[in-house]
Amino acid sequence: MRTHTISAVLLCAAAAGVVACQPTGSAKPSGSSPPTASVSVPATKDGKAAGEKKTVPSFIGMGLQSAQDTAQKQGFYNLTSHDSLGRARMQILDRDWKVCSQNVKAGSVAATDTKLDFGAVKLAENCPAQDQSAPSAAGGTMPNFRGKSVKAARQALDSGTSITVKDVSGEDRFVLLESNWQVCTQAPASGVKLNGQPVTLNAVKFGESCP
Repeated sequence: MRTHTISAVLLCAAAAGVVACQPTGSAKPSGSSPPTASVSVPATKDGKAAGEKKTVPSFIGMGLQSAQDTAQKQGFYNLTSHDSLGRARMQILDRDWKVCSQNVKAGSVAATDTKLDFGAVKLAENCPAQDQSAPSAAGGTMPNFRGKSVKAARQALDSGTSITVKDVSGEDRFVLLESNWQVCTQAPASGVKLNGQPVTLNAVKFGESCP
């Protein structure tokens, strides 16, 4: 018995009156649209485009919490604050602080991603004529710490500095919350070149007189 081998081509030809033959790897129809390219959209917050420009309100005299709420309503979310008295205190309870200064002038136009920095004091305190800058030992010499908070003095010195803090009020108290203590005298004296020597700060609480 002979085996008849029938090619796929002949079968296709035989079926020509029923269906049209297509190649196994079908080609795209002519005139088909090319793939659509994806487009990235800038990030938005509350439906507002990033970097949108807005007029900066006046925050001076407002409670710190109210100032922050007002800024966010205008689209400003990059917010920070600092102690206007230079005592390096943290604004933990914003409702206990009021705004004395702002780094971006009221009425000016700024991008909404601009950082707004509020200088603040506690509600019972008076705002200084201008923000008191924190001391700095960036030049490699001992700053004048008199009248500055012990905390601000510690932050100005190298983190490896050995520091001794003494209560010189006569009560021999422990200096626990250093932002509440002011420096009366110091060793080394201001202007001395710093080369890793230990530092002594003699202090009393703010509101007390130095001996």
